[in-house]
Amino acid sequence: MIKKFLKLFSNHTLLFTLVSILLGLIIGALILLAAGYNPLQAYGVMIQGIFGKPKYLSYVIIRSTPLILTGLSIAFAFRTGLFNIGAEGQFIIGSTTAVAVGYFLHLPMILHIPLVIVCAIFAAGFWGGIAGYFKARFGVNEVISTIMLNWVALYLQNFLIYTHGFQKPGGEVSYSIQPTASIRFLNEWKLSDEGTQWLIEHPFWRDFFKTPINWGFLIAIAVAVLLWFILKHTTLGYRLRAVGFNPNAAEYGGINVKKNIVISMTIAGALSGLAGAVQVMGVSHNVSLLAAMEGYGFDGIAVSLIGSSTPAGCVLAGLLFGALKYGGPKMQPAMGAPSEIINIVIGIIVFFIAMPQLIRLLLKFTQKKKETVTETVEIDYVG
Repeated sequence: MIKKFLKLFSNHTLLFTLVSILLGLIIGALILLAAGYNPLQAYGVMIQGIFGKPKYLSYVIIRSTPLILTGLSIAFAFRTGLFNIGAEGQFIIGSTTAVAVGYFLHLPMILHIPLVIVCAIFAAGFWGGIAGYFKARFGVNEVISTIMLNWVALYLQNFLIYTHGFQKPGGEVSYSIQPTASIRFLNEWKLSDEGTQWLIEHPFWRDFFKTPINWGFLIAIAVAVLLWFILKHTTLGYRLRAVGFNPNAAEYGGINVKKNIVISMTIAGALSGLAGAVQVMGVSHNVSLLAAMEGYGFDGIAVSLIGSSTPAGCVLAGLLFGALKYGGPKMQPAMGAPSEIINIVIGIIVFFIAMPQLIRLLLKFTQKKKETVTETVEIDYVG
């Protein structure tokens, strides 16, 4: 009975993911209870902080957008047999490139926005391609090379911020991008007399549009659909998945494994770079001196794991992650409960997400042991 129960969970990824999320919340509740806080009240504050006002939902979407894109980056690499730990550095390269192109060039909006996005994608794609080339040409593990490239990207951005012409006087930030490079939703209309009057008459939408809501979320959804199509319905997707499943068999079948490794890491880097560009163009409009990495790329690993490395899963996991990250910290000012509990919940969820692999190994070991015992009994009987 127990074996059937475990096999059911190990074979149904969605079911196991939902149970993992539930277990994470339950264990988080127990920790809150042990610390002397009412978990129902704490989770109630968190839910109220997510759904209580239209602007809260807006901020959840804004928080989720870069996480969806970095999650897609890691998921894409993983589906092709690679582990992209460098999404953080690729995000930094994309955001820095977006600021440079968005600030120094003066173009009409219809040209400026696509150019900023394309430049950020190419720059971060090149950054990811470096790790892919090292892997294909010299056999360097992509985990090691991407971790090192993360730090190179961090210090490169900090160096550029102190460069004359890039640094905004009087602060440790860059100049802001031109208004023509912004993707904030109806930004000019909101500031116009007509827009202001309309928002006064519609308080619901006024609260929603107070936030820096932008086109980034729709871009992320479109990218998720595009990746699904590429992986499922194109020759490129077939080759990349074949290399991920079995590189030796793929090479025997005539697929250039080394070339596809570089392509995979380049695409993964481009996706993280797009996340950085969207964050700059839609939210921050500049980059600042970083004492440590912001974590968008590393959070993307958790998004990819929770989303089972599928495009649709990454979108849903990114929304969940963004909601927890935005609503969770509101527990502290409301009732004094530590906001770090949300990180514990996320960690527990990720821990349980990894359990299907452990269950499969246990079932495989049990099956082998049973076969060995059966063979021994048969030999003894024949003897």
